[in-house]
Amino acid sequence: MTAEMVRNILAVHERSLQMTEIKHGNQKFYVGESEDQPQAEITFILTSDSSITINHTFVSDELREQGLGEQLVNKVAEHARTENKTIIPECLFAKNVLESNNDYQDVL
Repeated sequence: MTAEMVRNILAVHERSLQMTEIKHGNQKFYVGESEDQPQAEITFILTSDSSITINHTFVSDELREQGLGEQLVNKVAEHARTENKTIIPECLFAKNVLESNNDYQDVL
């Protein structure tokens, strides 16, 4: 394997890592270059001073089956803990993830 091939492989890997970086947007966490056209996202509404309602989760076909949806739910859970809020999961995917894992009971 040549040095150029190694550089190309590392560059692709680095782009892949950057692409799956979860960013905090306006009442959402998302993956992608643009908050307006994310490749994956979880959106929430500040329902009250003490709660966050998760209302939508999306992961594009090319990023599915990598656990990204669960990572997005975890980001909202971390955010809720930091803000001392509970989560109301209206999104069925988020509800399933949160209710099936005892680690999230403190935010429900």
